[in-house]
Amino acid sequence: MSKRVYCTYFDHNYLSRGLALYDSLARHAPGARLWVLCLSDACYTALTALDLPDLVPRRLADFEAAEPEVAATRGDRSLIEYYFTCSPAWKLYVLNNDVEAEWVTYLDSDLFFFASPDPIYDEMGDASFGIIPHRFARGLEYRQRFGIYNVGWVSVRRCDEGIAALRWWRERCIEWCHDFVDGDRFADQRYLDRLPGLFRNVHIIENLGANLAPWNLADVGLEWRDDAMLIAGRYRLIFFHFHGVRRSGQYYFNSHRVFRAPFPKLVRERIYQPYVAALAAAEGEASPHLHPGPGEIVRTLAVGNPLDHLLNVLRKARTTIYRGIDVVTRRAIAAPQSPSLKSRQTSREPQCAS
Repeated sequence: MSKRVYCTYFDHNYLSRGLALYDSLARHAPGARLWVLCLSDACYTALTALDLPDLVPRRLADFEAAEPEVAATRGDRSLIEYYFTCSPAWKLYVLNNDVEAEWVTYLDSDLFFFASPDPIYDEMGDASFGIIPHRFARGLEYRQRFGIYNVGWVSVRRCDEGIAALRWWRERCIEWCHDFVDGDRFADQRYLDRLPGLFRNVHIIENLGANLAPWNLADVGLEWRDDAMLIAGRYRLIFFHFHGVRRSGQYYFNSHRVFRAPFPKLVRERIYQPYVAALAAAEGEASPHLHPGPGEIVRTLAVGNPLDHLLNVLRKARTTIYRGIDVVTRRAIAAPQSPSLKSRQTSREPQCAS
């Protein structure tokens, strides 16, 4: 399993999500290493203190020292855009530093595994590069302006073709990587649209159990059978992309109504509630080690924030809707919040706070 290596990045505000991802990967891909680019010193300090097996934390400063061309772009990009710029270079860094890796797969930190990723690798076979479509549901086709493919899962094999494609992606992100659509470009994501036409052996992952998400949920049939979630009666759910999950106080919210996705009891109980439980456990695990330094702000929906005020009003009214977003569940948690940034409502969500 050590030949399949994974990488991600996040800051201290995304720490609980990153730990939930790690725990789910460790459960369903035992022995797989997860490299984490720590976007804040507080994140690095907490992960170092936790000393988790098969988790390899790296300071952003150390990565930047190895990637001066990437670091040089920081001055003309927002923080989020700069982090997006790092995506392909971080994959290349891991490939260069983990000599046992045959595959290096980037994962967004808001993914969560429900089954082994083996079927994805079986499908990719001898491919050099693996990308996964958004599979936007009917009525959401206009969102393809953000990219046909989703950066949530991107795999590269250690071979000449795979490395050439990865280097091309890295060079394009250094040239331009901004959080708006410009022709055929958007952040680090839309460059993936060009890969199948430019490089051989780029595999487009077809397994519907990979990257189930609010933007594609409406078009698939789900059923619980033999202690597993099945999609279209055939594909076992491998991982879900929990884009847009937010917590305020005792409440978790999802983004299903933003994407006009259903939120039936089956999805709530079999997909979201296990993830919420994992987030709560991760928050409890991480909080004793989380000590943000100067300038490292913990982003919360704080007193004085109009959105927080609105949430308080809605909670008192015992409503289950917040700005069109469904309440996932209510939990009384004593740990500090681990909220995330307010992102553009696309399918590319930063793994840090703005």
